[in-house]
Order: sequence, then C-alpha cells, then structure tokens
Amino acid sequence: MTRPVLVLNGPNLGRLGSREPDVYGSTSYAGLVEQCRKTGAELGFDVEVRETNDEAELIGWLHEAADGSIPVVLNPGAFTHYSYGLRDAAAQRTAPLIEVHISNPYAREVFRHTSVIAAVASGTIAGFGLTSYDLALQALAAIPPA
Repeated sequence: MTRPVLVLNGPNLGRLGSREPDVYGSTSYAGLVEQCRKTGAELGFDVEVRETNDEAELIGWLHEAADGSIPVVLNPGAFTHYSYGLRDAAAQRTAPLIEVHISNPYAREVFRHTSVIAAVASGTIAGFGLTSYDLALQALAAIPPA
C-alpha cells in the first residue's frame, strides 16, 4: 500500500527549464513532476505534485495536508523569505514537512538567507538542484508513519 505525499511548489517554479537555467537547471516543470512521481513510487509513496503562484492556494494545500496527516515536500519559492501566513500554515502540520530549495539560498542574495519556514519544518534540503526533491522524499521514507 502506498502512502500519500504532497510535493508543493510556490511561485515561478512552473517556469522551470526556462527560468534562469544557470540557477535552476534546464529540466522543465513536467520533468520535475515525473521525477518526483518516479522517486516517490520507488519509495512506496503516491506523490501528487502541485504548483501555484498564489499564496492563498498554497496555504490551503498546507491546511489540506494538516487535516489529512499527509507528509509534505515544500518548495515555497520566494514565499520562503517573508510569508508568515505560509509559515503559520506549515506550523499546523500533523505529518513531516521537508522544506526544499533547488539552489543554495545562502550562496545567493542576502534577502534569500532568511527562511520563515525552516523553524517549523522537519528539515531543510537545499542546493542540490532537482535532486533536493529526491533527498526530501528519501528523508520522508526514513521517518516512520505516525
């Protein structure tokens, strides 16, 4: 039996492949979705991947995960640095939540050095390109279900 996992992506991640390929790589968003589903299936997860540029929608998805005790891999994108609403929604989690970033925020602009999400996440994985998602799913697989 597979366990559900939500992979949630914030603003501009739907533009992978065309958005700053020197920072985010050349794989498209569709490629990321395929990668997450494949890795998840290998780990016994039923992975659903979502992306939005809308902060309220992302908050709603975190509420859905909390209500269903569904583990989350979250790339909040730019919301990482300032969205207290997203942080408060993530704090309501009832299952593990792994924050991911494709690039290493600490190797970039100073404003990217702060994450308001990190303190309420189970952990953070950053700087390994799209492999950050695989590592997050592996981390979820290592945590026993509640």
